[in-house]
Amino acid sequence: RWERLPDVSVRGRDSSMNGDISHIGRIKTVGPEFTTVEIISESACSACHAAGLCTAAEAVKKDVTVPTDLRAGFTPGETVSVNLRKSMGTKAVVLAYVVPLFILLILVVSLSFTNIHELVVGTIALVGIGLWYLVIYMLRGRLASEYVFYIERNKNN
Repeated sequence: RWERLPDVSVRGRDSSMNGDISHIGRIKTVGPEFTTVEIISESACSACHAAGLCTAAEAVKKDVTVPTDLRAGFTPGETVSVNLRKSMGTKAVVLAYVVPLFILLILVVSLSFTNIHELVVGTIALVGIGLWYLVIYMLRGRLASEYVFYIERNKNN
């Protein structure tokens, strides 16, 4: 008789139990207000055994600024986990990709039924997307206050 094993899924970088998006990083600086953590974003093929020979494999270093928790006593060089609530990651994807896609589709489809030349329709659609990103840029301060990262000690240390 076979017993059913509990469902176990590998969730990539979303490995924390509370559903947060997490990246491993190293603390660069610790200040009274902000801590700078360097994370390395690797392409999916960077783990391949031929990554050293392939030009498609890449790793990009990014600095993330996180509010400092002085009680935690983090030190430069320490390996930590940089976390963001999963719902905030989903919201970022919607704002950066889904809304512009809908703007593009709505403008192209609706303007295609008019007697406007296709080149003008495409230009208007691109201007519409550009205006969306301009609005996002103008609201960057408000959005930045909503997207707050936090750090935890790496559980493997």
